[in-house]
Amino acid sequence: MTPNDRLIIALDLPSVEDAQRAIDAIGDAGSFYKIGYQLMPIGGLDLASRLSDAGKKVFLDFKFHDIGATVERGVKSVAALGGDYLTVHAEPDVLEGAVQGRGDDPRLKILAVTVLTSLDQASLTKAGIDMRLEDLVLKRAEFAAEAGADGVVASAKEAKAIRSRFGDALKIVTPGVRPAGSAMDDQKRVVTPASAIAAGADQLVVGRPIIANSDPAKAARDIVREISGAL
Repeated sequence: MTPNDRLIIALDLPSVEDAQRAIDAIGDAGSFYKIGYQLMPIGGLDLASRLSDAGKKVFLDFKFHDIGATVERGVKSVAALGGDYLTVHAEPDVLEGAVQGRGDDPRLKILAVTVLTSLDQASLTKAGIDMRLEDLVLKRAEFAAEAGADGVVASAKEAKAIRSRFGDALKIVTPGVRPAGSAMDDQKRVVTPASAIAAGADQLVVGRPIIANSDPAKAARDIVREISGAL
């Protein structure tokens, strides 16, 4: 995996046109893009196919969560888009359905969402979950491994523990990454790109620090350079 491919740029923008302008501005500095809920219902699926046809890698951040049979059918449909990653919630039935739906597709990887980086221990307590946050992340990573998923989405603050427990069996994709000096926005468990790689993350998801930058190509290249230095 090249340092460029370790950076996944989140296209969290209000329209496909805005997303395309960002992609054009980033140019060769970006090779991997994330499409989530904001774009999915307004042309994001077509954009995913166009990116794939153009030789880019695509992370479909759809966070499927339903009964296993429904997830299985949904994943079968998504596989036709030519995506590289698809997120589902880290529950056994969901994961088993996703893995069945992916089947023997050689490209699509299933990633299990453990605990969102916008949550912290107080958030879990408020939701009635009394497990330590790191323990919950590891339990959900265990569900992913048992189901045959390819990796997890997890904060770099838990990446070291996941790597220690599962070695290279699970790919670790880390959101909530901010270059030094950037605003935290709605994130709570935030780390810098270098710290995330040092903690064991394989790939980093970065959105606003790149797409809201006046020079998004430079912002992307700076993060790739920081990733390279931490490998």
